[in-house]
Amino acid sequence: MNTIKILWVDDEIDLLKPHIIFLKKKNYNVFTCKSGTEALDMLDEENFDIVFLDENMPGLTGLETLHEIKEKKDSLPVVMITKSEEEYIMEEAIGNKIADYLIKPVNPNQILLSLKKNLDHSRLVSEKTTSNYQQEFRKIAMDLAMVNSYEEWIDLYQKLIYWEIQLEDIEDAGMFEILESQKNEANIQFGKFIDKNYANWFKPKTESPIMSHTLFREKIVPEISKEQPTLLVVVDNLRYDQWKVFEPIINNFFKKDKEEAFFSILPTATQYARNAIFSGLMPSDMEKLFPNYWKNDTDEGGKNLHEEDFLNSQMKRLGLNHFNYEYYKITNLKNGKKLAENFKSLKDNDLSVVVYNFVDMLSHSKTEMEVVKELASNDKAYRSLTLSWFKNSPLLEMIQQAQQLGFKLILTTDHGTINVKNPSKVVGDKDTSLNLRYKTGRSLSYDAKDVLEAKNPHELHLPAINMSSSFIFAKGDSFFAYPNNYNHYVSYFRNTYQHGGVSLEEMIIPFVVFNPK
Repeated sequence: MNTIKILWVDDEIDLLKPHIIFLKKKNYNVFTCKSGTEALDMLDEENFDIVFLDENMPGLTGLETLHEIKEKKDSLPVVMITKSEEEYIMEEAIGNKIADYLIKPVNPNQILLSLKKNLDHSRLVSEKTTSNYQQEFRKIAMDLAMVNSYEEWIDLYQKLIYWEIQLEDIEDAGMFEILESQKNEANIQFGKFIDKNYANWFKPKTESPIMSHTLFREKIVPEISKEQPTLLVVVDNLRYDQWKVFEPIINNFFKKDKEEAFFSILPTATQYARNAIFSGLMPSDMEKLFPNYWKNDTDEGGKNLHEEDFLNSQMKRLGLNHFNYEYYKITNLKNGKKLAENFKSLKDNDLSVVVYNFVDMLSHSKTEMEVVKELASNDKAYRSLTLSWFKNSPLLEMIQQAQQLGFKLILTTDHGTINVKNPSKVVGDKDTSLNLRYKTGRSLSYDAKDVLEAKNPHELHLPAINMSSSFIFAKGDSFFAYPNNYNHYVSYFRNTYQHGGVSLEEMIIPFVVFNPK
């Protein structure tokens, strides 16, 4: 028996008897009244699931009643019914968060459709989404067995993200588990693909994807011009799925011109990948050509203190010194607010580069802070936390101002991050690097099945700290743990977000270009 309670407010309610009889036959419980004042009194006494509200009534108008209803019960769906098609009424009603808008005369089926859309919507969407994913599941499984190029891996990963976001709000936990197992299988196969192909991407005459060190030259430079200022935002540690959940907010201000994925270099860590973007060089070349700027893992001091210097040298090398450009790094809220307040001064630059460190700080602080660990306990929560931050950040203020000032907007990142679950034992000497997803040092002992090995770092264009040092990169959702104090270490770091290794989440990342609306 359907117990849905409808309140129908219309000063000519007697003319709607056929509609009300129709709904009662469908087991809806319909209450009626003839004025806005009466409706507000009834809402104080009863809990209704939905309100149908006539716009043109004597006394309190429909819009005035709507405003009062929303003040009392903001989440109660209200369907506005009106004879008028005047734009200001529609805009006012939509601005007050109506659930639907119907033009008189309405027929019973329109009313039924509106009820289903607003009250059965989540169930219907859930059923449809589950059914569609079940069909797509087999295709993804077949693709997984066949995928053999970096383009195919990008397509497959984007499909998995699409379904992950589609399925996250449905009640069917079983479906989500199936998707999770598909993601895990995809990362196992992706690890094998990178193991086999990554080193070849640096060889001459080999088809290779756009990567960190080629991104600026190949993708960013063609977008810079004297005719329109460009804002380049590099959000540190931004996964592809996180980008997809705040894309709709940016779409309010900008039209998307292009969206492409590119590959972070290994290690997928800030000092390697982000320095590679700004220098246009691989780490071994940075070390050789700029020994004053480059720091290895075991060196003292900050590893990303010279991005602006690297950018200057790349602009000069590419013959781009005729462009006016500035570089800003935002590492805390105070810096972000200050840049947002002074954003208008950037309009005279041809290129303004803003590195925004928040997501990186969030994922690292998750390891340190129990509160954040609880808030971002899984990928769905991590996306939600990122979205909440973005909606309230100075970065969004800058993007809004960039639209008003006619900027082109480029949004990208240096690498992604993965929720680590499986510890993998590693042994090294006291100079071994500390990152949980990659290690570099001498005499490393490890479980070969969990890692991509680079016994000769120069093959991957990485610096060798000494003659016998090598690199290892954790695959999938593994993380490295030392045998000493193993259980404490594992429980502390398991289910935290880390980066530096080989996974779809860390390596396949977004590059998006927008023009202002």
